Parts: sequence; C-alpha cells; structure tokens
Amino acid sequence: MTPAPNQHLGWYQARKLPHYDAPHVLQFITFRLADALPITKLREIEAELRMLPAAEQEIQRRRKVEYWLDQGLGCCALARPELARVFRQGLLLHHGRRYRLMAWCIMPNHVHVLIECRYSLARIVQSWKSYSARWAVEHNERLGLGLQGGRVWMRGYWDRYIRDERHLAAAVHYIHSNPVTAGLVKRAEDWQWSSAGRELDLL
Repeated sequence: MTPAPNQHLGWYQARKLPHYDAPHVLQFITFRLADALPITKLREIEAELRMLPAAEQEIQRRRKVEYWLDQGLGCCALARPELARVFRQGLLLHHGRRYRLMAWCIMPNHVHVLIECRYSLARIVQSWKSYSARWAVEHNERLGLGLQGGRVWMRGYWDRYIRDERHLAAAVHYIHSNPVTAGLVKRAEDWQWSSAGRELDLL
C-alpha cells in the first residue's frame, strides 16, 4: 500500500535491509531505468555473491550494481538532453516544499539524489518517476529513446539515510563524482546534469 504524502514509515524492512523514513531525515536515493541491468547480468551478480559470507553480500551487491550501471548498459534514455531536462524539472518542481534537494546527478541510465524529506520518501520518488515517465513514453518514438513496452523505470529504489556529517560529505562526493568515475567527464562540474558547482535556485 502506498503511504499518504505525510505518512512516514519510520523503521521498516525491505529487501532484508533496515530503512528509516521520517520527517527531516536526509536520504541518499538511487534508482535506474528498467533496462539498465539485464536479467542475465543480475543473475550473474547473484551467482557471484553466493560464494561470499552472508554479512558481505549486500555491500558487494551494491558495489557490483554500481559498477555495471556505470558501464552504460540499456537504452540510456537519460543521456538524451530532452529527457534529462524533463527529469531535472521534476526534481526541482517540489524543492523547498515536499523536500529539500541537497545534491543530485542524472546519469545515462540511473539517477542519484540526496534530499531532506518532508513527505513520505516513497511518494517523493513515485512523483519523480511519474513526472518523467509520462513525458518519456509520449516522446519515445519521436526521439528514439529506445524504451521497450512503455516501461521507463525499474520498480523500487535504493535508499540509505544519512547518519552523520562524515556520511553526508561522502554521499555528496559520490553523487557529484559519478560522471567522472564513469569516464563521462574529467571534472564533476563539467557534467551538465548534476548539482556539482551549481546553485539549486539558479537552475
């Protein structure tokens, strides 16, 4: 059941991991396009993880997924400036009301966002996906986005609440450095589709 906009879930379990959804908590969120990781690649990752101790599996799963996302698999529809611009508009639409944007980066096949929540996290992410998906489906054929079957986003998202200032600094650095890590630009501020080196209110 989808929570009401102002209904926060508190502590809850998802994918066997603890999550925390509460007012004014800082959240680092990642989600990807539906075809960003083919099922064959996901099965390969899971097969590799079975050889590791249980305590290490989730950490390594996250690292492996991040690595393969940065390889640019799938249609990479977000590499098209038209769709990246629409998604950025969706991010900024409720900035200052439902959440406070602190850092963000739109990669070719996935997105990273760091926010201070004021609404339910699930409803916030749903609004971003819906805003961009409607436009993407409508313009898929004209722009050659390569979206299959009208499906734009992978179901769900990955979230991690920010524990302290050190964690916050690391999260912002990771988000802004992702285009550099993926070999798309040499400097974080050269990537047009992120908050690196930009004032949010001026976008």
